[in-house]
Amino acid sequence: MIIYNVTTHIEETIKEEWLEWMKSEHIPQVLATGKFKGAKLTRVLVEEEKGGLTYSIQYRALSRQALDEYYEVFAMQLRNEGLKRFADKMLAFRTELEIIDEYTVDFN
Repeated sequence: MIIYNVTTHIEETIKEEWLEWMKSEHIPQVLATGKFKGAKLTRVLVEEEKGGLTYSIQYRALSRQALDEYYEVFAMQLRNEGLKRFADKMLAFRTELEIIDEYTVDFN
């Protein structure tokens, strides 16, 4: 499985607006493309020297082909919506992660 990870650094002044937009608009729009199984929104727990907050959204792609189709058809439009709305108050970068194996612990 491929995880499409988007790490975003935002200014603290837009925290509430950005989180609301991510939860109610952006993540649902990405999932509505039909190219992902689900997503996790997390906050990166490091203090930034220059201030601000960092978040990671991990989208679980259905397949490599599905992720490539997302890039070709949907990615630019969805990225541009965030840039128009938050412009110079956020910086995002994207990475792809391949899950090699998963382990769980059952404490019951």
